[in-house]
Amino acid sequence: MYKKYKPYPLVHLTHRKWPSNIITKAPVWASTDLRDGNQALVEPMDAAQKLVYFQILVSLGFKEIEIAYPSASQTDFDFCRKLITEGHIPDDVRISVLTPAIERHIRRSFEALKGAQNIIMHLYNPTADNQRQIVFKKSKKEIIALALEGTRIIKEEAAHFVGEVMFEYSPESFSQTELAFARDVVNGVISQWNPSEETPMVINLPNTLEACTPNIYADRIEWMSAQMVMRDRVILSVHPHNDRGTAVASAEMALLAGAQRVEGTLLGNGERAGNADLVTLAFNLYSQGIDPMLDVRAIDTALETITQLTRLPIPKRHPYVGEKIYTAYSGTHQDAIKKGLEYQEVALDGYWHVPYLAIDPRDIGRDYHDVVRINSQSGKGGVAYVLKRYYAIDIPKAMQAKVAARVQRLSEAKGGEIAPEEVFEAFKQVCLA
Repeated sequence: MYKKYKPYPLVHLTHRKWPSNIITKAPVWASTDLRDGNQALVEPMDAAQKLVYFQILVSLGFKEIEIAYPSASQTDFDFCRKLITEGHIPDDVRISVLTPAIERHIRRSFEALKGAQNIIMHLYNPTADNQRQIVFKKSKKEIIALALEGTRIIKEEAAHFVGEVMFEYSPESFSQTELAFARDVVNGVISQWNPSEETPMVINLPNTLEACTPNIYADRIEWMSAQMVMRDRVILSVHPHNDRGTAVASAEMALLAGAQRVEGTLLGNGERAGNADLVTLAFNLYSQGIDPMLDVRAIDTALETITQLTRLPIPKRHPYVGEKIYTAYSGTHQDAIKKGLEYQEVALDGYWHVPYLAIDPRDIGRDYHDVVRINSQSGKGGVAYVLKRYYAIDIPKAMQAKVAARVQRLSEAKGGEIAPEEVFEAFKQVCLA
């Protein structure tokens, strides 16, 4: 059965640069939670819920937020009007809407944004071979003409729009589009729009269906970046989906390859397997000593509300923000964490040294009491940590093995986790024996 699938084509870069690059600063973050994320929910949010979500995104520090697809839905259109007429949009935040390259949709989208001060008009049309032939039955020339006509209409509307208009274009199925054709479409659109260094445009290259390894996606981004006309007037953006489970890696490698902006959602919610998880991406930067330009300190409070709005739970082992992500049961892990936390108190060099913990849980308001939990897999290091942490008892090494053995038997009999007070009772029993 597997023979019916073709391997993804390679990009023939003779001197690729991205593998030697490093990420030194955060990209421009563009949230698509209220459009891409919302449309993937079983029960889409209503206007009141979307407003709460929008305010959370603003409080976290997002400056570009895609709010709706107003030409396709009266609900989305009304939400745009609500944000604008009720004054919910801060002066330093750009709102974005998505529109297909169809005249009535474009004009309706501008109507939805009337009165806004800073907008992004995001134009897209599919460009992949299978969509050209099967869905639209259009030639390459006709697809380019469609993109150029959409660009022309947006340029016409923008000329008399009261407010600042940034233009974004996506060859929507870039990940399945032949590179040479993607270049031709993109360069045609850039030339038609004619951006300046003072007023750049966005070219967004989506991994709409993630069908290749992240290194090949990075190759495609580097190739496109080198082939673009007016490159210094273009903000190169990526929108990775997660069909292969590697959207975060694809986004990071794309940044190495020249991308300057990343579209995604909090926790990766989105169509099918979802989008790039901007929470994980931000914390990945944070853990490398890079300012993520988002307020990650308040992430637990924000995500608590978001999970209520979307009805999507956070997996307990989700990177950085899962309930159990800083919890270790393994004896070897517990021993290393115990020693690391003790060393952290005396190191005083300003750096984080604790094994098995990518960041300090206290940075996001988590306490150390959840770091080491005791069950049948735990060892003497974990038991010693709990006694010291909760009861200020620093038991000698000779006693640690005896207490750990008693705790292990208790956990096996109980069939689950052992509370700190039960560890203390086991310690007392060893002392009395």
